[in-house]
Amino acid sequence: MFLSLLLIIPLLTAFAILLCRGINQVRNIALTGSVAQLGFAVYLLAAYWKEKAAGDSSLMLFEYNYTWFRPLNINYHIGVDGISIAMILLTAFVVLAGVLVSWTTDKLSKEFFFLLIFLSIGAYGFFLSLDLFTMFFFLEVAVIPKFLLIGIWGSGKKEYSAMKLALMLMGGSALVFVGLAGLYFNTGTFDILQIATLSIPLEVQQLFFPFAFIGFGIFTALFPFHTWVPDGHSSAPTAASMFLAGISMKLGGYGCLRVATFLMPDAAQSYSGIIILLATIAIIYGAFATMMQKDLKYINAYSSVSHCGFVLLGIGMLTKTAINGAVIQMVSHGLMTALFFAAIGMIYSRTHTRLVAQLGGLLKITPFISTVFVIAGLCSLGLPGFSGFVAEMTVFMGAWQQPDNMYRLATILACASIVVTAVYILRATGQVIMGPLKVPDSKPTGDAQVVVAIADARWNERWAAGILIAGIVLIGLAPFLIIKLINPGTDHIMNRVLGFVTGQ
Repeated sequence: MFLSLLLIIPLLTAFAILLCRGINQVRNIALTGSVAQLGFAVYLLAAYWKEKAAGDSSLMLFEYNYTWFRPLNINYHIGVDGISIAMILLTAFVVLAGVLVSWTTDKLSKEFFFLLIFLSIGAYGFFLSLDLFTMFFFLEVAVIPKFLLIGIWGSGKKEYSAMKLALMLMGGSALVFVGLAGLYFNTGTFDILQIATLSIPLEVQQLFFPFAFIGFGIFTALFPFHTWVPDGHSSAPTAASMFLAGISMKLGGYGCLRVATFLMPDAAQSYSGIIILLATIAIIYGAFATMMQKDLKYINAYSSVSHCGFVLLGIGMLTKTAINGAVIQMVSHGLMTALFFAAIGMIYSRTHTRLVAQLGGLLKITPFISTVFVIAGLCSLGLPGFSGFVAEMTVFMGAWQQPDNMYRLATILACASIVVTAVYILRATGQVIMGPLKVPDSKPTGDAQVVVAIADARWNERWAAGILIAGIVLIGLAPFLIIKLINPGTDHIMNRVLGFVTGQ
């Protein structure tokens, strides 16, 4: 039951918020609960390291298995390895930052923070689950709160965007369920660890792998099922955008790796060429589509399509290094894109515009916010010293280990996208942050120097940005920490893939 605390903490926090009477109580309880989540996630990491140092070589640690519905062999089976702990830490970082960024939300604040905290329950449960049905249950828990957050607190075409996101993700969930049901009826169990010990016929794998992979892939912007991403992100409130891009899109990547690839390795080999083709298209298409955008949120949304393509590329290559890179990219992109959306939200709340053409010279009046924007951009384009560089280089090195010429061509094309990424990041940064001051509807208060009355980041925004930047820099400067954490998990995945390929 130790791991269940990760679900109990946000659940208690969410219900405590409903009992609050004032906005200050709501904020303080949401903040306390999110800090407790991060504290427990860090404690879980320390406990994991302690068990590993003591010589525990189990695939999953802190397992708990309770029969939930015996007739269908459904269990509340949870456990963690290094990969899931990395995802849990990412979730805790983004949730805390999202609460801080939303500190001034006054429209239905109780309901807003309740839904935001409730979303984290779905994410934690998904990353903890070792039972496919339980995993699917938690995957569904996170969909409706996203719909409500966008539909009620969003902007622009919020009703359309919320409906499109919900329908696309529910469609992905339907495909996932077909894949999971196929595994269940051919193995008699939903238990991931039990299924991993069985030899599933190739024809069964090839039949159900596309359902599972495409279903999860929709959550992580698999081309051509990515169209919910730009609309959903552009209309969502800042914290919801941070959660959508930082965590929700990682549910898909984690599912593609933990379920589709790990449990159906033969089919993963069979379909790897198609996966790599779609991933390469997403990387290149996303990069060039970003260049055409004029809205900061659309820039980050289409950029996410491109960056999530690296996750799928790493998984599709099926080499140890590439899969390591895919996991690091999930964590890196989660932190980076959450930081980017936080900075964009700070800019929009002060200037009431996200259009690049209407902004300029913000460094003169909002130096902290501008610095955060620049750091997020530099991480996105893969500057050494930040997590983006570590993640992308690891994917590229792992991809190049595949000797097939077509795979290497895909690697070269993916590498070339870095140039396009640098173009749109530097162009947006140069126009928004540098140059002459240009802020719409501003009220000059000075003389010839024209000082614009716009406040820089508040305390809560500084803390939110600092938390995310710390994660980005830590991975960028000490990548061995996350590689050491996820190595046992990726080793097991590769052993299973190679064992099936070689007939061992």
